[in-house]
Amino acid sequence: MFDNMPKVKIGIVAVSRDCFPESLSVSRREALVKAYKEKYGADDIYECPVCIVESEIHMVQALEDIKKNGCNALCVYLGNFGPEISETLLAKHFDGPSMFIAAAEERGDNLCQGRGDAYCGMLNASYNLRLRNIKAYIPEYPVGTADECADMINEFVPVARAIIGLKDLKIISFGPRPLNFMACNAPIKPLFDLGVEIEENSELDLFEAYKLHDGDERIPDVVKDMEAELGEGNKKPEILPKLAQYELTLLDWIETHKGYRKYVAIAGKCWPAFQTQFGFVPCYVNSRLTSRGIPVSCEVDIYGALSEFIGTCVSDDIVTLLDINNTVPYDLYDEDIKGKHDYTTKDIFMGFHCGNTSSKKLTSCSMKYQMIMARSLPEEVTQGTLEGDIIPGDITFFRLQSTSDGKLRSYIAQGEVLPVATRSFGAIGIFAIPEMGRFYRHVLIEGNFPHHGAVAFGHFGKAIFSVFRYLGIEEIGFNQPKGMLYKSENPFE
Repeated sequence: MFDNMPKVKIGIVAVSRDCFPESLSVSRREALVKAYKEKYGADDIYECPVCIVESEIHMVQALEDIKKNGCNALCVYLGNFGPEISETLLAKHFDGPSMFIAAAEERGDNLCQGRGDAYCGMLNASYNLRLRNIKAYIPEYPVGTADECADMINEFVPVARAIIGLKDLKIISFGPRPLNFMACNAPIKPLFDLGVEIEENSELDLFEAYKLHDGDERIPDVVKDMEAELGEGNKKPEILPKLAQYELTLLDWIETHKGYRKYVAIAGKCWPAFQTQFGFVPCYVNSRLTSRGIPVSCEVDIYGALSEFIGTCVSDDIVTLLDINNTVPYDLYDEDIKGKHDYTTKDIFMGFHCGNTSSKKLTSCSMKYQMIMARSLPEEVTQGTLEGDIIPGDITFFRLQSTSDGKLRSYIAQGEVLPVATRSFGAIGIFAIPEMGRFYRHVLIEGNFPHHGAVAFGHFGKAIFSVFRYLGIEEIGFNQPKGMLYKSENPFE
């Protein structure tokens, strides 16, 4: 992976209300850190030893210590009831994502001097967070033993990684969206509200930069790397030098244009004039950058690139962006799915894009030409797609999107890619999501979402949901189970 997402280091700060034994917070913090190191290692946590926070002065001391030790995320740990003002000021003045957890009581024979009441203190903490309009991550059940709290911190890591990443993200886009492609058009102001920067460029700027890379001495090495990746799938070797030149153009653009931002995603142009002017399609290069942790969306889909970046941070893995594309024919369903997989025809669909999915996420791959574009253009200018069926396994389909009036909304649906041949072209797979038919109608259509969805390879709905909640996204659609009606669903259906 390319160094294009943050490494999380969580500072664990224990707090104590001054009328409770401070020793409770000390011993419980030590037990928590010991449990975390035994289960998950020590690289991503730091135990603040300076003080147990009981006052505002302690709060300042703790903040200075965790900042000095490179912490970019904060865990406020209520070892006992906790000082509601000082502990929430910790989160207010910390420049990064914060979580709050609390210690459960330990022994039935020690419920006098050894009772901490953190169960109660967490209520006051949450009340004070709201009073001060402070964002904080609070687990589904935030009170636990040392082992349980260690698990909570571990679940916070991917959430924190995404939140930190967004604060230092720049999305670089090239060109306006293609003609007859209003679907992915959305206001960019919500990006600034999230702390994301955007640089919008003309595809003419990109074309100029590409031309300036003519004869770049690095091209042969990139071609060799492409040949090694493609192997027997290298069906269009003549196009690789142009693709290598384009890849170097994008990588150099990132280095010279990311400015003060640490992380980058790209929303690229790929039609209608791209093929005729560049002489190829960029799909394979997009897949290679995404493989290196630099998400690239097709068709100048800015919020698609944003979603991909979130998925990359949460999953710590390669993602892709696909069209929610076509139904599965009944004969294919009857032959390969019915009786073998517990899904109806309405639960399944094909997710497709021309060739932007990493070779690492395909069962096999071949360099091809873009069949749809070649229906109206010479085939030789449509070369550059990476085709193959997407690997079977668990997936999370999701998207963060702005509405036309600048409000952020989102959806998340967990499912799987079936181990069934698609018999089609492009980077494509047969996706199965429980109750997809209802989700399609009452979330995707009712919510006016575009046809592009980000795909993370695994079930990451819990973490992505937490990221969206932390960002203040009020509308988070999901594939609701039977018996749980959507607001727009006809109850007489």
